[in-house]
Amino acid sequence: MVKQRTLSAPVKLSGIGLHTGAICEIELCPAPENHWYKFQRVDLENEPIIEASALNVSTTRRGTTLAKNGAEVNTVEHLLAALYASEVDNVLIKINGPEIPILDGSAKHFIAAVEATGITEQLAERNFIHIEETIPFEITEIEAEFLAVPTLGDEYRITVMVDYKSPVLGTQHASMYKLEDFKTEISGCRTFVFLKEVSALAQAGLIKGGDLDNALVLVEREYTQAEIKAILELVGKPDLEVKVEVGYLNSSKPIFQNEPARHKLLDIVGDLALTGKFIKGHILAARPGHYSNVEFAKKLIEYDRSKRGRFDIDLTKKPLYDINQITKMLPHRYPFLLVDKIMEMDEKEIIGVKNITMNEPFFTGHFPENPVMPGVLQLEAMAQVGGIFALSSLDNPEKYSTYFLKIDNVKFKQKVLPGDTIVFRLKLDSPIRRGLVNMSGVAYVNGKPVSEASMLAQIVKDK
Repeated sequence: MVKQRTLSAPVKLSGIGLHTGAICEIELCPAPENHWYKFQRVDLENEPIIEASALNVSTTRRGTTLAKNGAEVNTVEHLLAALYASEVDNVLIKINGPEIPILDGSAKHFIAAVEATGITEQLAERNFIHIEETIPFEITEIEAEFLAVPTLGDEYRITVMVDYKSPVLGTQHASMYKLEDFKTEISGCRTFVFLKEVSALAQAGLIKGGDLDNALVLVEREYTQAEIKAILELVGKPDLEVKVEVGYLNSSKPIFQNEPARHKLLDIVGDLALTGKFIKGHILAARPGHYSNVEFAKKLIEYDRSKRGRFDIDLTKKPLYDINQITKMLPHRYPFLLVDKIMEMDEKEIIGVKNITMNEPFFTGHFPENPVMPGVLQLEAMAQVGGIFALSSLDNPEKYSTYFLKIDNVKFKQKVLPGDTIVFRLKLDSPIRRGLVNMSGVAYVNGKPVSEASMLAQIVKDK
């Protein structure tokens, strides 16, 4: 039985942010059980907290940025990798600026800070995602491929292949056979950039804190002095002395022949820490990047939730549709409008919410001394969420209605009571054709399923 762990005492580090160029100080603090990693912007009003979750990632351009309630923290992946590889479960990360210091571009100084302050075991058991089946994932437009497979000893293994079609870098591979190898084999591997990318990154307002001390710079061709001068002026270092030859800028030597591939593995460890749990399984990744890493982390979160039958969502965030927008799409009105807000929606899925109060009219007769929401009304509410999904695909949704044709596989798993908040999650089972909509839905209260059904409805234009 593995116990959760936290830091024995706070520890501070400071330095420049790679992209913002801001000098920031972070303080890694002990945290209670089941806290995981959270960032606190102590420089902002009310000191907002951002959970280290893939669901809070706002951008992945040249790093992973977390954001919530108007606050953000940039370039979190190296620190998260160090905490994760140190097998620390619960840490509050206080930061007085917008970006985690880049330090030397690796994770080794974060590892050293954790070792210096020490680790304390806690009472609660560690939370794991157990990979018990093959989980494929790919993003074809960027040629990124992932595969999660079970491991015999339940260890955490990662195998990475990178291929930038570069004459300097070539195709590289890296592996981590167990998490304990991270410190010696992975943590010191630095971030890298191609010299040909530097101008565009600088023009985009990035790499303001970039330096030859915190990144490897790969050179794929010969450059003229005029080209080098223009690049140095663009990055604000016109007096920097550089030696440009094919290979690495200033003839800097990688600590491993495959240091870039190992750094990509480091990034995967940090980005997959955004699952919120330790992983038992083997992750194979081809041509990974922060975007694909985070999307795969979401896939693993989804896999873990499906195994546990749970579904959790942040109900404090701003909804996609509020009640005023919903009434413009649905013809239902009191007492039969059973959707309060829509939280999320994409081309295949929708998530809606219904708050249940004692003032619901159906509690008058169902039942006066033991109020329980009727199961048929749970299905009606689920259908209304599905109706919003179906109508949202139309140009003038207010001119159409949806009608039930069939309901299958209905299950009621627990009672819904006054004070509960029902979260409805519906997925499209097949493409909408000729106005026919096939969806499967599950209703959750406190993350646990209370009812489920498969539905067939038809979109009909109102006369």
